[in-house]
Amino acid sequence: MARYLATVFCYGCNLGPSQTARALGTLDRRQVVWIHAHHITEDQLDAAIRHVINAYNRFALPRYWGSGRQAAADGTKWDLYEQNLLSEYHIRYGGYGGIGYYHVSDTYIAFFSHFIPCGVWEAVYILDGLPKNATDIQPDIVPADTQGQNAPVFGLAYLLGIQLMPRIRNWQGLVFARPTSGTQYVHIDSLFGPPVDWDLIARHVPDMLRVTLSIKEGRIAASTVLRKLSSYSRKNKLYQAFRELGRAVRTQFLLRYLHEAELRATRACPRLRRFSGRRFAQIFGTLGPSSRGRRDHHARRGHNFNEL
Repeated sequence: MARYLATVFCYGCNLGPSQTARALGTLDRRQVVWIHAHHITEDQLDAAIRHVINAYNRFALPRYWGSGRQAAADGTKWDLYEQNLLSEYHIRYGGYGGIGYYHVSDTYIAFFSHFIPCGVWEAVYILDGLPKNATDIQPDIVPADTQGQNAPVFGLAYLLGIQLMPRIRNWQGLVFARPTSGTQYVHIDSLFGPPVDWDLIARHVPDMLRVTLSIKEGRIAASTVLRKLSSYSRKNKLYQAFRELGRAVRTQFLLRYLHEAELRATRACPRLRRFSGRRFAQIFGTLGPSSRGRRDHHARRGHNFNEL
């Protein structure tokens, strides 16, 4: 057991076998390498992470921090070698790497994470975590940042039973959706634009429900659906139906945001910043890119080791 814990410490903190052996003094670097290569797989790491999360959830203290119904989602850049299959150049942060996308519960623990490409619109991946979540923590409210939303994502999240509560940058520039073409408002009519196409939604409800059930059953990822639909958005009527439904759901959310002071006070960003700060503090072995080879599964393993 001590050797397995030492291996998790070695790769989770990005120390490397040689530095770990010198620091601990109780085992050889070859023992760490052997355990990592022959005794630990990605599936075993995922199972260990689920076991730790479920054990954490049984404590009473996290209940004082949150109910477990909310989960914030955001990405953090990981430095990787340029030759790694997961590595891309990130214009915003600079340098090569990948984005570790995390879903963090309001009880202050990350229950789902995965790698996504640099530079993508993160809203495409925000819904992946909840259907794939196999832990005892099952949130249904997801606060996020500006990149965690758009109209089709609002529509798909609604059908999946997920409440999106993003902090939308420059949201005052968004156009609200009218329920019907003849609807007029006395004081806020200037906020509203074209009406929702309810007929389009009604025609495609069976297809939308089939997509939703496929995601819930794990047959396809929500990110795959959103990428495929948005690739042909001008011609794809199913994409347009999700967008029209999302316009209606987002309008309802924005009206609630204007009306409810408690909703405006909800902030997921501090929790994510503290989580990201702890993650960076744990990787004290090196300040450079991940040293675990060039293959993509090595990068994912390092990510899982750090989370464990």
